[in-house]
Amino acid sequence: MRTRAGIVGHSGYSGAELVKLLRRHPHVEPVLVDHRTDAAGGSDGIERFAWSPAALAENRIAVLFLATPAEVSMELAPAALEHGAKVVDLSGAFRLRTAENYQRWYGAGHARPDLLAEAAYGLPEFCRERIRHARLVSNPGCYPTAANLALKPLLEAGIIDRAAGVVCDAKSGVSGAGKKPSPRTHFSAVAENFSAYSVLDHRHVPEVLLTCALQEDEFSFTAQLLPLHRGILETIYFRSNQPLDSSAVVEVYRRQYEREPFLRVCYGGDMPDLHAVAHTNLCFLGVKADPESRRVVVVAVIDNLVKGAAGQAIQNMNLLLGLEETEGLL
Repeated sequence: MRTRAGIVGHSGYSGAELVKLLRRHPHVEPVLVDHRTDAAGGSDGIERFAWSPAALAENRIAVLFLATPAEVSMELAPAALEHGAKVVDLSGAFRLRTAENYQRWYGAGHARPDLLAEAAYGLPEFCRERIRHARLVSNPGCYPTAANLALKPLLEAGIIDRAAGVVCDAKSGVSGAGKKPSPRTHFSAVAENFSAYSVLDHRHVPEVLLTCALQEDEFSFTAQLLPLHRGILETIYFRSNQPLDSSAVVEVYRRQYEREPFLRVCYGGDMPDLHAVAHTNLCFLGVKADPESRRVVVVAVIDNLVKGAAGQAIQNMNLLLGLEETEGLL
């Protein structure tokens, strides 16, 4: 019998991607959960029911995915946990560790600060063991997924000159902004255009600071909107604290990620592009370093709807259920 996984927010971009991926999962049966009375989207043969805490138990939901706004996740996650379901939340509701930090970056109070310390940060490459034993997993943001995978091994290896700062120039497809229409994501605003937003106060920044143990004055991040549907490409600039060539930086990544099924490192100075990761749960990393000037450039690419959202959520679900991490993803 396959494990039943509920999806709230199944009509949004990330939720729809979850449904698509779970339909091919060999051990999990997706079930649509309608939180709103006006929930849209055809079930196409998939079972569905209206949200209530009791209905989770009645429908034998073992894992509940919340592809919902943060305020909805704060409402639903505690009730799901109380009724015995494990929760993978794709919003930012439980990514930060304190209510004060949440207030600062999200501009709102936190309804359940007691769950912030309990929630496991769902970046499996660095938090695998905590995820395995969690009830509540907070799926990382798409931008921090790429940035943390690129930066954390290099910071831990001690090769970045932190005093010189780290600059992350990040570009995303429009689906990263969600399905709800806005003037900024309207076709007329996006087509044949390229724009920066949330400069110096993007809410994904603290996830990088927390995961990489960086100080805010050491990290500069700018998000930009690409006129395409999906994909994230981040160009990260820093100075090494000693002369290093590209192969030395690549070697750090090789040692860190040689056993990771979803990480790919480019060799010989090659740089990845979005075609390499579209519709996959992969992250590609490319490196170019100049020993004389100590300048290093890293390019990280992911699909924001897969490794940046639904695919990573399934990675986390596999860990929660004791399955192979790659099930349904490779």
